[in-house]
Amino acid sequence: METTLRGVGVSHGVAIGQVRHMGTAVLEPPAKQIPAEEAEREQGRARQAVDAVAADLTARGNLAGGEAQAVLEAQALMAQDPELMADVDRRIAVGSTAERAVYDAFAAYRELLAGAGEYLAGRVADLDDVRNRIVARLLGVPMPGVPDSDEPYVLVARDLAPADTALLDPALVLGFVTEEGGPTSHSAILARALGVPAVVALPGAGELVEGTVIAVDGSSGEIFVDPEEETRARLTTAAAERKAALAASTGPGLTADGHKVPLLANIGGPADVPAAVEAGAEGVGLFRTEFLFLDDSKRAPSEEKQVEAYRQVLEAFPEGRVVVRVLDAGADKPLDFLTPSDEPNPALGVRGLRSLLDHPDVLRTQLTALAKAAEGLPVHLEVMAPMVADRADAKAFADACRAAGLRAKFGAMVEIPSAALRARSILQEVEFLSLGTNDLAQYTFAADRQVGAVSRLQDPWQPALLDLVALSAEAAKAEGKSCGVCGEAAADPLLACVLTGLGVTSLSMGSASIPYVRAALAKHTLAQCERAAAAARATDGAEEARAAARAVLSGE
Repeated sequence: METTLRGVGVSHGVAIGQVRHMGTAVLEPPAKQIPAEEAEREQGRARQAVDAVAADLTARGNLAGGEAQAVLEAQALMAQDPELMADVDRRIAVGSTAERAVYDAFAAYRELLAGAGEYLAGRVADLDDVRNRIVARLLGVPMPGVPDSDEPYVLVARDLAPADTALLDPALVLGFVTEEGGPTSHSAILARALGVPAVVALPGAGELVEGTVIAVDGSSGEIFVDPEEETRARLTTAAAERKAALAASTGPGLTADGHKVPLLANIGGPADVPAAVEAGAEGVGLFRTEFLFLDDSKRAPSEEKQVEAYRQVLEAFPEGRVVVRVLDAGADKPLDFLTPSDEPNPALGVRGLRSLLDHPDVLRTQLTALAKAAEGLPVHLEVMAPMVADRADAKAFADACRAAGLRAKFGAMVEIPSAALRARSILQEVEFLSLGTNDLAQYTFAADRQVGAVSRLQDPWQPALLDLVALSAEAAKAEGKSCGVCGEAAADPLLACVLTGLGVTSLSMGSASIPYVRAALAKHTLAQCERAAAAARATDGAEEARAAARAVLSGE
């Protein structure tokens, strides 16, 4: 009998196939004592395993490229964290085996993160994956991971570590379903980049029986267990209609009555450029530059290295718009040379622009490199700062840009509620705003973007979040300046129409989502988008907002 479950749809498309579960986690190693004379040998085993796992993660990142590469390189740094390794050595010195010492050291670090305000609890899946890989290597057992199969399947897991998600084969993995995670988790972002249908935060996902046929609707978040023929036909027909609409939709982003809404791409480095160009991106709305800084957590990359990487991206969009976000370090992206190591809650501490203003040489080098990379190119370069809280932050960033000789527009990201509330003040110092809806939701609702238990508060349809978007867009319009969205909210075709109705002037998203958003905008006029936005804001919850907007746009 068909049953329906509901999670959070995070990547468009429909997948119908048999359930295959992620390989089981490594078992807890036995707690046996070793003689003191074996301690040095065990410490060597631990270091070799850690280095091997870090090298494997880095290699996987190189294969995956783009955003996945940045995530996996961060995991490699996590594996080799000096404090963790020192703890492993201490535990071995008092009698633990290498595998038990690694297991216990990671468990202690897990507790430390929870005690630090749980912001970093969203990286627990990453941490557990690193631990499991190290322990598996020490025990000589297969690595946990994606199951081997010659037939296509739907992957089900409690959570998916970036190392697994990054190298999923779309020819075999029809879609995936996880019990944990949220709409802006690493796995969700990478799923959209791969174009794989995905549903996260599904209660009881682990109880789906191996081999059971399920249908996954990555748009609605619905899971149909043992779907009936009628359900299969309906989903298949809808998918075919969507595919036809995508093929027919080309060119710039426009509403049905010709209102321009430039559709831009979010990229994590030069490796993401081909997909953006193929999707018809009109430029780049968010160029994340962290990938350059993750190779070496001890020092910043040279100006020459930065110039080379930036120019590769700028050259790909002649006469297009490329918006670069300067380094956003801190919180879940710590760098030894830049961010404090002893903050009780890094998410509420020195991250983003705050850390750059504390290290002006790092900011100056990056801005100078951007200026040199743009020399002689017709590209429209724009540079923005992350985590701007007020006018003083905006002024400090704009002053730094001018001092570096940067001939570009300077902007501020709206990720903190104070920036949305005081947007007109901030716009006295900068020329544009860009809404990072992932962090804006996180800080508005005190809800970590990686924790499935609070995913309803991370839903970008929350009316309070829409109110903050509207405040920012209205401020920009009053000042005659632009206000885009570069958070994952822009990747939802229905929400993209609502954002347009709120007054947002551009939308930036993962490249795979651009055709969906272009097709959705082309179906509706600006007035319809405005009515849908008003209807969504008049509700009291995310589900109600989504339903209200859908009703307006479908003519119900």
